Amino acid sequence: MINKKKSIRARLGITIAVIVALVSLGVACTKTSRQERKPMPLVLPSNFPAPIYNLSSNPITVEGFELGRKLFYDTKLSRDGTISCGSCHIQGSAFTHHGHDVSHGIEDRLGVRNSPPIMNLAWSQFFFWDGGVFNLDLQPIAPIENPVEMDEHIPNVIEKLKSDAQYPGLFYKAFGEGDITSSKMLMALSQFMLQCVSAESKYDKVVRKEGAVFSAEEQLGFDVFKAKCASCHSSDLFTDNKFHNNGLVPSMVNDSGRYRITLDPKDFYLFKTPSLRNIMKTAPYMHDGRFLNIDAVLDHYDHGVQVNSTLDTSLNKNGVVGIKLTVADRANLKAFLNTLTDDSFIRNPQLAEQ
Repeated sequence: MINKKKSIRARLGITIAVIVALVSLGVACTKTSRQERKPMPLVLPSNFPAPIYNLSSNPITVEGFELGRKLFYDTKLSRDGTISCGSCHIQGSAFTHHGHDVSHGIEDRLGVRNSPPIMNLAWSQFFFWDGGVFNLDLQPIAPIENPVEMDEHIPNVIEKLKSDAQYPGLFYKAFGEGDITSSKMLMALSQFMLQCVSAESKYDKVVRKEGAVFSAEEQLGFDVFKAKCASCHSSDLFTDNKFHNNGLVPSMVNDSGRYRITLDPKDFYLFKTPSLRNIMKTAPYMHDGRFLNIDAVLDHYDHGVQVNSTLDTSLNKNGVVGIKLTVADRANLKAFLNTLTDDSFIRNPQLAEQ
């Protein structure tokens, strides 16, 4: 137990050191190198709100994006060289962990939560199911340092990158003069993840009046969605970026959700609302992947939610708790959800491992 506590303290110390380094070092590039790099502006869909991420603090360039992509798919970020970010965030499944209820990490160790998609992160204020990270530039620290995911330490990763034949040149191209640092590594990863934008689904083309129209079934499903689902899956991001208890019975793991971060009893069993974009490609569902298909999710909301003292009362709005779906409602709703699939995002070769 003492060794375990020491290990946790050591990991916490490293994490704090990385955060301090990130804040103090900033972008860390010369004026000359900034001018030489090729800008790669973030695409801002007209039907999206303004991004939350501070793009001026980490301007995206072609060189930074390409470095971030290489890092994202590199198993050097894990202790034994078997797991990369892309191992749990698979592009063909909209950057989720295809078919797994919870994440499978190093030595096939099991996590306790389903891998969330890497998608539209410039519009996210909090990351992970419990919102434990509030800045995208800090997000990769958690899986790298987590003993059941990549089980590595940031300083070790940096040493591996320094000793690699390719990385010193790639970091120089992306950030200019200076050594390979944790802050540069994290900012490069952010530049890649920021460009994982999903905004070219049939739904987007309909609402932006780009020549697509809903079928009669899809339109009826959209009407059902607006009446019974949109209070939490709001805006064209299809998430309110808030935390809710949607009536799931706690599993044997008894994941307390947001409470683990805030220690506020009101946050017991609250989890971040996931986006419904590409929802038909990201099974299984919920924070622990307990529902294997979309019908099981609809069953839960149709008759599985019990109103009780632990249920977030905000979910009573618009009939979300205990919503009743006719057979036709269900078929139409699924037809609408299919319009949220963005094949151009899932198949974008620029986002694939090179």
